[in-house]
Amino acid sequence: MSLLVVGLSHRTAPVSVLERASLVGEESAKLAQDTLVAEPATEAAVLATCNRIELYADVDKFHAGVAELSTLLAQHTGVDLDELTPYLYVHYEDRAVHHLFSVACGLDSMVVGEGQILGQIKDALALGQELHTAGRLLNDLFQQALRVGKRAHSETGIDKAGQSLVTFGLEQLAGGTTPVADWAAGRRALVIGAGSMSSLAATTLARAGVAELVIANRTLDRARRLAESLAGLVDGARAVPMDAVAAELPHADIVVSCTGATGLVLTADMLREALDRRTQDRPAAGAAQTVALLDLAMPRDIDAAAHRVGGLRLVDIESLAEAAADEPMAADVDQVRAIVSSEVSAFGAAQRAAHITPTVVALRTMAADVVAGEIARLDGRLPDLDERQRAEITQTVRRVVDKLLHAPTVRVKQLASTPGGAGYADALRELFDLDPQAVAAVSRADTNGTRPNGGGDTGRPGAAAVPNDPKRGRA
Repeated sequence: MSLLVVGLSHRTAPVSVLERASLVGEESAKLAQDTLVAEPATEAAVLATCNRIELYADVDKFHAGVAELSTLLAQHTGVDLDELTPYLYVHYEDRAVHHLFSVACGLDSMVVGEGQILGQIKDALALGQELHTAGRLLNDLFQQALRVGKRAHSETGIDKAGQSLVTFGLEQLAGGTTPVADWAAGRRALVIGAGSMSSLAATTLARAGVAELVIANRTLDRARRLAESLAGLVDGARAVPMDAVAAELPHADIVVSCTGATGLVLTADMLREALDRRTQDRPAAGAAQTVALLDLAMPRDIDAAAHRVGGLRLVDIESLAEAAADEPMAADVDQVRAIVSSEVSAFGAAQRAAHITPTVVALRTMAADVVAGEIARLDGRLPDLDERQRAEITQTVRRVVDKLLHAPTVRVKQLASTPGGAGYADALRELFDLDPQAVAAVSRADTNGTRPNGGGDTGRPGAAAVPNDPKRGRA
């Protein structure tokens, strides 16, 4: 395979850069489509979360692919390429597979072991399928990544160490020692946004026992649906339009914001005004209780100046990254890493074996054509053969051919699944003088007939890479 991933994440880039480089709106779709148009790429998929942006592609040239994908990332994120390049990582072939599988298991997450990344990988695959930018290689890759992630969570205790950013953020607001349920019980919560992260936050707060839950969103119907789904968990769940946020702020003890807005949703001035009104309306509670703010958006929704406003406690992506760096890794991480390694080997073997299948099919098709031609020639030379005799001769010739081809074709598939096994397909084509166009036709038929979105893969051995040296990699 010629799988290439170029990206940046919280591990390689400061939050200030991630914030500016975030993809908003339809940019993920446009990036995938523009990548497919680029000459080195035949497939593309984009994995974009609040703390990572990764562009996956099947390319035919490594260096040209790195240059093109890096340029496209810069163009679509709006960050100058020279500024973006120091924070980019590049993985190629088997190392790219290893990276995605590690991401799927939560090993590369801000909070190790968190499971929300699986939903984001699923969304990335669904987008690639919808746009027809994900072909056979990326479909296989992302589907197996989902299976690997689920396996890691079901077979190890990584869940005990991992949690969602929502839960981790609420734990930080609660002080790290007080259970979230005890801290949130009886409080009033305002959730801004109704996407997947906001929905998770609203559900977590509802289960924690908040007394009131207000959901604000630009699309009011979506906020209403979320509020209605939580009616059984909290009596005071209701939806409001986005322009009602200022009016709701003074009544909120907990505010969680995660929208796709390109600008600030809550400015420092808005928060100061809300605190003043809060003190006027609720003198005792307003003065005594700090308002907890959780900003899970990228770019940020809440003005960072809120850190300096008395009466507010803000936890955002940057502070979560600092807190997560101090978290001890679970003992199960080593077990998860072993799962990832074995799954990477299995994926590589399967891809290499699949690469030789069109050649084997083309060989058997050629053999069948030879048999058919010889039987036709026999009919011309022995026209008096009856149907029974003709059928017996035909079956005998076919059995001879099948027996002659069985051992080499089975063995070549076994050899092709080993590292460096791609050369066996070339040898088979050379030894039997197979028409390259016939092999290509089988590949197209397999891709278009049995796979939903087309695409192809090759089978050369994997290597880690960075932009200037395809023999090295950076995690």
